[in-house]
Amino acid sequence: MKGVTTIYAILELGGKQYRVSPGDTIDVEKIDLPVGETVEVRPLCLVRDDGTLAVGPDLEGAVAKGRILENGRGPKIRIFKYKPKANYRRRQGHRQAFTRLAIEAIQG
Repeated sequence: MKGVTTIYAILELGGKQYRVSPGDTIDVEKIDLPVGETVEVRPLCLVRDDGTLAVGPDLEGAVAKGRILENGRGPKIRIFKYKPKANYRRRQGHRQAFTRLAIEAIQG
């Protein structure tokens, strides 16, 4: 489509990579900041803006700006270890902490 600006970036947070555009909402590893705080994510791995692609050293000043919407914990995952004929049973639970992030702008 002509006239439609398509900008997206690939950013890395918490050892994971996310493809984001302005207006997206993503869940990332927990960031220790209060709700409503603005976060600047850098360095970015890749930025695409209207057909131009920037990777690596071309992204020196690139930044993705987002706002923290929520700090929470994910669903409970149950871990159960069992060994037959050895009377060995271990039950454990885990809830991963996350931060919900709304991407507001990508500058680069």
